[in-house]
Amino acid sequence: MTEQTTGQTAGEHGRRREVPAGTYRLQVTADFTLDDAAAVAGYVADLGVTHAYSSPLLRSAAGSTHGYDTVDHAHIDEPRGGRAGFDRFVAALHDHGLGLVLDLVPNHMGVSDPAESGWWWDLLQHGRDSAHADAFDVDWDFGNGRVRIPVLGSADDVAELKVVAGELHYYDNRFPIAPGTGEGTPQEVHDRQHYELVDWRRADDQLNYRRFFAINTLAGLRVEDPEVFRATHALVVELVEDGSVDALRIDHPDGLADPKGYLDALAAATGDRWTVVEKILEPGEELPESWRTAGTTGYDALTEVDGVLVDPAGEPAITALDTELAGRQVDYAQLVHDCKREVTDGMLGSEVARLHRIVGELPGVPAEQVTEGLAELLASFPVYRSYLPDGREHLDETVAAVKQRRPDLTAAVDALHPLLGTAGTELATRFEQTSGPVMAKGVEDSAYYRWARFVALNEVGGDPARFGTTVAQFHAAQQHRQAVKPASMTTLSTHDTKRSEDVRARLAVLAEVPSEWAQLVRGLVQRHPLADRSLAHLVWQNLVGAWPLSRERAHAYVEKAAREAGTSTTWTNPVQEFEDQLHALVDAAFDDPTTHAELERFVARVAPSGYVNSLSQKLLQLTMPGVPDVYQGTELWDFSLVDPDNRRPVDYALRRELLTRLDTGWVPPVDETGAAKLLVVSRALRHRRDHPEAFTGYTPVEATGTAADSVVAFDRGEVVTVVTRRPVHLAATGWGDTALHLPTGAWQDLLTGTRVVSTAGGAPLPEVLGRLPVALLVRA
Repeated sequence: MTEQTTGQTAGEHGRRREVPAGTYRLQVTADFTLDDAAAVAGYVADLGVTHAYSSPLLRSAAGSTHGYDTVDHAHIDEPRGGRAGFDRFVAALHDHGLGLVLDLVPNHMGVSDPAESGWWWDLLQHGRDSAHADAFDVDWDFGNGRVRIPVLGSADDVAELKVVAGELHYYDNRFPIAPGTGEGTPQEVHDRQHYELVDWRRADDQLNYRRFFAINTLAGLRVEDPEVFRATHALVVELVEDGSVDALRIDHPDGLADPKGYLDALAAATGDRWTVVEKILEPGEELPESWRTAGTTGYDALTEVDGVLVDPAGEPAITALDTELAGRQVDYAQLVHDCKREVTDGMLGSEVARLHRIVGELPGVPAEQVTEGLAELLASFPVYRSYLPDGREHLDETVAAVKQRRPDLTAAVDALHPLLGTAGTELATRFEQTSGPVMAKGVEDSAYYRWARFVALNEVGGDPARFGTTVAQFHAAQQHRQAVKPASMTTLSTHDTKRSEDVRARLAVLAEVPSEWAQLVRGLVQRHPLADRSLAHLVWQNLVGAWPLSRERAHAYVEKAAREAGTSTTWTNPVQEFEDQLHALVDAAFDDPTTHAELERFVARVAPSGYVNSLSQKLLQLTMPGVPDVYQGTELWDFSLVDPDNRRPVDYALRRELLTRLDTGWVPPVDETGAAKLLVVSRALRHRRDHPEAFTGYTPVEATGTAADSVVAFDRGEVVTVVTRRPVHLAATGWGDTALHLPTGAWQDLLTGTRVVSTAGGAPLPEVLGRLPVALLVRA
């Protein structure tokens, strides 16, 4: 795709592009409305992006803070500003020459309050005869033709049902009554409905509708049905056609029955707009070539950037500490498998049971072996899912692995193999739709909280077992990215990351000071013992990474982390005594004089190097191949933990003030204000916007000398990125004779204005990085 001018008059669209030069993610909520978003359009434009990138805006469940629970696809969410607010937002963007990337949720619909979702209400009222029966993924034959709704506190709670104004009520929950079935006791009325209210505990293994992951209040949509696609996308297509929406981000394509077919339909309906998919690729995995998408939302890029800034030399000492605290050397692959089996045998048991119902009986294979075989295949799948015929090798590899691990299941998996490998069948499709949630819940939401070896690497799309990468590996990944998906999105922080980019950048420093870290942790766990020592290690890492943070934020984080880990307490069965001990540990960080002083000293020790890593990773991400996204607020330091911590309000007045000062020529120090990061972000984004021709290639730039391994540099065509890595090591050695082998001549740093001359011996790194630890060089 090439740059385009739309041809609209000034005041309408202005100058925009088919492919964004950069995007800025805005979380639009009832507390940060479309009018609030419109008010920052000028600032976002000044920052240097070409497109605002909005969270989902269609009507969502009441009180939703994220918008991923759409209840009505025909309207813009009223608490966020409604259609009038949306039009004002788009007008403000266009006044500043910006386009809009809109986040879409095609996989599921919010059904927490059936009365909010007309489609779901109609389905519950009329059952299979509903006009929307085909929109939802319901197994009508399981459950005697009734949709099972897991909402009761216990089976006995049917006694709490009431008939009120022609509706069936259970406390605050409202449900429709089918025509002609409203006579008798509430229990008798309930028994005549097309739905059955059941004990919430039955959700694990007895539901008969597809959900998003294990969230009962998000019902899967059959968007593969052309009528369902048209109905759920009519407004979005209208907004694209009238110029309000310029590009699209697709949430969770792995939940769809046919992602390729969906993307084909979407491209046809929207004129092949720039579209990225929220697809998590395992290291080395590729998107299917046939998908009509520019690429992913960037978790793969995040992993590449994080990896090159982690010093692999720290792995032995960090692993030794983890082994000591865990009481054994953790086998991460086994941990992942076991966590995924907990998911198949627990919260997603209903999905496994549905697969078994589709399989039916296999000759000579006991029924329990079929269930066990399916569960083992799901738990052993090496990627989120296949897209048959794409990814068939992953299925074959998994079958071989399960037979080796569990020879007792050989007959079952051999019988299942050809059935699961037949593209387009109900079984193969539903297996693909299930393997992704098993991976997500087992890895991101379980294993990442149980293995605390080095949590900087426990990030969505990453592999915590890979302790850092080399500069050469980073370059190879970027050359591949440039060749294969040059318009894919890149990111470092999202609303779903486990911790923000600046927390990870600070934690990366631990790999350079592993002995100091181990000494601190040993003292902390001895002074404040917690039976779950791995969880304690995770807590201390995150407190150091985000320090200083409020006591309230720290308590909220550790409670979520402990319940996600599920080793000592859980969401469904909280263990109060353990959680009290955990909260006491957090309080000690604030109240115990020795502990508080130790944390302050250690953070003071690692924070400056963390700042260096932050600037380095940001400049890498902003200038590497792809379309860089900046998550709201992260243009300054942002030390956030997992949601909802990373969705706190952003102080735009402060950011405007600092940006205005930077535009007077101020080169700030690298300090706690974060102004240096804002300088890097604004200058890199503006140059990408104003000089797209400067970012069309990728060539590694070699460094030589005593500290050559502490620099990453590459030439994008007409601009050279230079960043520091291993800052602790570098502080001890200095750049010395290290030189960057640029073409001879004069160069200027767009960040600081510094001019350097490259000779036959290269450009001296002490001059290139004399004022900041990063540089963005152009020919002087």
